[in-house]
Amino acid sequence: MVDGWRRGGPAANERHIRGGSWGCNRHGRGRNNDFFRVAATRRGLPMTAPDAPLDLRGVAVWPGLLDRAAQGAMLSDILGVMAAAPPFHPVTRWGRPMSVAMTGAGRFGWYSDRRGYRYVDRHPSGTPWPPIPASVLAVWAAVAPGARAPECCLVNLYREGARMGLHQDRDEADLSQPVVSISLGDDALFRVGSVERGGPTESLWLRSGDVCAIGGPAP
Repeated sequence: MVDGWRRGGPAANERHIRGGSWGCNRHGRGRNNDFFRVAATRRGLPMTAPDAPLDLRGVAVWPGLLDRAAQGAMLSDILGVMAAAPPFHPVTRWGRPMSVAMTGAGRFGWYSDRRGYRYVDRHPSGTPWPPIPASVLAVWAAVAPGARAPECCLVNLYREGARMGLHQDRDEADLSQPVVSISLGDDALFRVGSVERGGPTESLWLRSGDVCAIGGPAP
């Protein structure tokens, strides 16, 4: 699953919905593909304006926005990003490796260690992050035409058993900008929670080619 572009500087953290919480679990559903999630900038190839999205607690969802050909082209681009900046498992501030492997593209990438979560301008290997693929930027232009250009593209790789629990990201430089999330590969259960811990949640199965735009106040 390729999930979400965002705009934010080195002091920012990936946001999905203001004040709410979100999580994602990978389930193979009978297939053997990996599941990606990405974040990027607005620029690139033109794209037809999408139909009205579904609404999942304030998250806009466009099922099947990318057809198979577009998915294949984007997957090739993402594999190129992964070749230039190999995925790694960030460590939480408590010293535990995350189950989700990550990499990135653009001016900044997301990183975590015992010092906390943050954006950095280089891959852990010391090399600059590769450019954001034009195929990814085209989706941003289609579903978030009024947003400012993000500065990074996050790529989350959900292999068997990987998951991202419900959480809030509240340390971004500009909380008015959205995250655009693109799914590639296996189906995964996407869950949106509430402002309060233990509040109600709603879930949706995301499939390859689905796109979400996440932003604004949580309901």
